[in-house]
Amino acid sequence: MTIRPNILIAPAKYVQGAGAIDEIGEFIVPLGNRVLAVGDAIGLSVTRAGREQSFGKNNIFQVELEFDGEVSDREIERIASFSVKNKCGVIMAGGGGKVIDAVKAAAEDACAASVIAPTIASNDAPCSALSVIYNEDGTFNRLRPLRRNPDIVLVDTLIIAQAPVRYLVAGMGDALATWFEADACHKSGAVNLSGGTATIAGMAVARLCFDTLMEYGFDAKIACENKMINSALEKVVEANTLLSGLGFENCGVAAAHALSEGFSLIPEIHGFLHGETVAFGLLVQLLLGGGQDGETNRVFRFCHEIGLPVTLGDLNADKVDRDMLLSAAEFAAAPGRPSGNMPFEVTGEMLYDAILAADAMGRDMKAAIPGLNSKISPDR
Repeated sequence: MTIRPNILIAPAKYVQGAGAIDEIGEFIVPLGNRVLAVGDAIGLSVTRAGREQSFGKNNIFQVELEFDGEVSDREIERIASFSVKNKCGVIMAGGGGKVIDAVKAAAEDACAASVIAPTIASNDAPCSALSVIYNEDGTFNRLRPLRRNPDIVLVDTLIIAQAPVRYLVAGMGDALATWFEADACHKSGAVNLSGGTATIAGMAVARLCFDTLMEYGFDAKIACENKMINSALEKVVEANTLLSGLGFENCGVAAAHALSEGFSLIPEIHGFLHGETVAFGLLVQLLLGGGQDGETNRVFRFCHEIGLPVTLGDLNADKVDRDMLLSAAEFAAAPGRPSGNMPFEVTGEMLYDAILAADAMGRDMKAAIPGLNSKISPDR
C-alpha cells in the first residue's frame, strides 16, 4: 500500500485590507517590472486608479488586456501569447473567478508570475493552484492542476464592499462546502490536489472557515448591502478567499462540487454563480443516503437566511425534467468526479434522489420561515 505524505500548499503571499490596491506595486516589484493586467471591463476599471499610482511610484510598466469572458483553452493561450509578446514577466488578474482561473493558467504557460487581485469575494479561486476549464459554450471541461500557487493574492476590501452583495453571498456558498467536503475526504482517505493527504492544519483551516461563516456571515451580508466595511465583512472575505481556498485545496472536494459540475449541463442553471450551485450541491451532499441531523438543519437555515438557493426553483430548475436532472446527477457520479471522494459509493440515482430530497426540504423551510431571503435572479 502506498503511504502518501501529508502536504500543505498555499500562495506565496496573501494581503487583505481596505485600500490594499494602492500598495500593489510594492508587492509586485520583487517579481518584475512589466505587468499584464487582465480583467473584464469592471475588474480593470475598479483596480485602475490604484494600479496606476502604485505602479508609477514603483517604476512598473503595465499593459491591459480585456478578458473575453470564458476560461477556455483558447482564451488562456491568447493571454499567455499576449504576455510573451509584450515581455511581461507578471500577469495580474483583476476580477472574479473566471478571469482569475484564466490568468493562473496563462501565467504558467507564459512562465510568468501570477498576481491575483479579486474584485469580488464570490469563490475560493484566488489562492489555489487549480484552474477550472470550460468549453466555449460554458459547459464544464476539466480541472487543470497547476505547478504552483499564485505569487501574490491581494484583496482590497474597499473594492469588495462596493460589489453587489450577491457575489459575497455566493462566496459564502462556495466556502460553506469546504468543511463538509474536507471531512468526507478525510474519512475516505482521498488524495488532495497536491498529491498528498490533509495535514491537521488543513483540516483546522477548513473547520475555521465553516465556523467563521456561521458566526459572521449574516452580519457581513448586511455590511456589504450598505457598502461598508466592518470586522464581520473582513472575516468573511478572508473565509471566502483564503480559508476556503486553503481548505479545499489541501483537503479535497466531494459531492457538492461534483454536482456543481453536473449542473453545468442544465441550460436553465447557466446564469447562476459557482458558489450558488455549490451551495445547493452541499445541501444535496448532506442528504445523501437519507441522513439529516441538527447541523444539516443549521446549514439549510443559514443558506435560506443569507439568500443562497435551497430549492430547485431558486436555481430556475423547478421545471427541468427528470431525464435532464438525472443526466446531471450521473455526470456528477461518473468515475473520476469529486463524488468519488465521499466515504461511500455514490451513484447517479442516489444523487438524483438526494436532489429531490433537498428541494423538498428547502420548500418546507421556505413555507415555515418565509421572507428571510429574496429570490435569486440569474445573470442574463
